Amino acid sequence: MPVLVITGTGTEVGKTVVTAAVAAAALAAGESVAVLKAAQTGVAPDEPGDALEAARLAGAVTVAEVARYPEPLAPGTAARRAGRAPVRPWEVAEAAGRLAAEHDLVLVEGAGGLLVRFDDAGGTLADAAGALAAPVLVVASAGLGTLNTTELTARELRTRGLLLPGVVIGSWPGAPDLASRCNLADLPEVAGAPLLGAVPAGAGGLDPGAFRTAAPGWLAPALRGTWDADAFRAREGA
Repeated sequence: MPVLVITGTGTEVGKTVVTAAVAAAALAAGESVAVLKAAQTGVAPDEPGDALEAARLAGAVTVAEVARYPEPLAPGTAARRAGRAPVRPWEVAEAAGRLAAEHDLVLVEGAGGLLVRFDDAGGTLADAAGALAAPVLVVASAGLGTLNTTELTARELRTRGLLLPGVVIGSWPGAPDLASRCNLADLPEVAGAPLLGAVPAGAGGLDPGAFRTAAPGWLAPALRGTWDADAFRAREGA
């Protein structure tokens, strides 16, 4: 099944922009793409969510959400406070499966980190990935503190028998500090998986045409891009 689950090591690490970049690179390679947001929180019914933002940047992708809730909280909490049914992992898996029957690639974007709860039974994005037997791409921050959260996420994926193809840095600073430069070598070590890209800070603010042109250069060939980790480390002084 052509499904890639995209999780972050936490909130505000660049998941949506990375999702858009992966989608743009796949579209440039001639593939059909769908973006599925497992649970959208903090957005009103008539406001665009993360899936639509990914489509705005990436281009002609199919977008879908399993559910959305108005308050910017963990999905399980947001559902309870809104008095609405929660998202169940099997619902995410079923929605992704339907999209996979009609697309070359389905990107399933989580909410927050891997173990953020969807429901009162403790269901998570990790459970949805397990039901799909899908690989999970991890989006991490660049600087101090990212090694711990990245390693914890990677350990949980391995414990569950889920494939971690690699890590993408969601927002690479224009003037990286020492910790960020060192993390270019340390992130793949703690994750036990390769570094598969680094999206520049502010990429989400680019004109969509410029974003689509540049996106393959931010991602490694495993994600249909041209980015080279060794060359990037050398250029950034890591």
